[in-house]
Amino acid sequence: MKIDLHTHILPHDWPDLDAQYGYSGFVRLDHYQPCCARMMIGDRVFREITDNVWDPKRRIEECDRTGVSMQVLSTVPVMFSYWAKPTDALDLSRRLNDHMAEVVRDHPTRFAGLATIPLQDPELAACELERSVRELGLRGAQIGTHVDANEHCHGADCRNLDDSSLNVVWSAAAELGAAIFVHPWDMIGKERMPKYWLPWLVGMPAETSLAICSMMFGGVLERFPKLRVAFAHGGGAFPFTLGRIERAFHVRPDLVATDNKINPRSYLARTDGKGHVAPARFYVDSLVHDPDALRLLLKLFGAQRIALGSDYPFPLGESHPGELIESMPELSALDKVQLLSETAREFLGLGSGD
Repeated sequence: MKIDLHTHILPHDWPDLDAQYGYSGFVRLDHYQPCCARMMIGDRVFREITDNVWDPKRRIEECDRTGVSMQVLSTVPVMFSYWAKPTDALDLSRRLNDHMAEVVRDHPTRFAGLATIPLQDPELAACELERSVRELGLRGAQIGTHVDANEHCHGADCRNLDDSSLNVVWSAAAELGAAIFVHPWDMIGKERMPKYWLPWLVGMPAETSLAICSMMFGGVLERFPKLRVAFAHGGGAFPFTLGRIERAFHVRPDLVATDNKINPRSYLARTDGKGHVAPARFYVDSLVHDPDALRLLLKLFGAQRIALGSDYPFPLGESHPGELIESMPELSALDKVQLLSETAREFLGLGSGD
């Protein structure tokens, strides 16, 4: 069985929210020819998409071809719109969540869903998370790596995930047993990366590491020990800069350990004297495109904290979900089962019959 934790979906029909809300910056869909659309922001084409983004039947056909049993659906991160007015972002989130819940209800054995929540207003976000879990049956939420205060986020105008205002969201997620999947968006330093697709190649890994460090150093995982949180793209740059991060914790605690005195490595997998591995405190997906990178993730997190993720249906994803895991001969059959399905099942709180 394969459960793909990291896939993206949009509704086929999406209103012109610029016109509806009275200001610009929202995504609209231009269905310029059959089975194809452009995601537009104003007059700019953000991304070309095809019907596998919105058509459940097409998704299921492609899943069957690659052996994927279940996809975990989440929106395309540009839809977060954390810069928008909170009531508008709530309306946008509810539209996305109602659509996703309908897709899951129609195909309950093939899809599970992660909600979108308006993090610019944490109280509204917590309420929408509760509605999405209790009323819609979604498994949790996908959130971004930071929260904008406005459309052009600069420095102090951004809130990282350690911001105390978000405690109400973490508390709600822990109480609900809701999974939180953190996906990079609105990449750091994007103004300096106009060429070579660098926001996706450099900015996204940095964004994810920033989010992990913020939550660790900010003590979020200490305050909310029941919180289940996962990070996209194998944790981004974090696993490969852990040595530098831990070094800074030891040599400059006056700068690094101001809010949490626990060594960041303590949140990762540990082996006791009997050879038993205690898995990491948080999860990552497997989307690293490199066997040596996946080996490092296995060492740092343990198989119980790494879930298959493909970024379906976008080009930077894994075209055949699970191919990297299946190609590694040193992984036991049990490890492969863990990576391909059981970690996602545990993270999402799915029972064995789901």
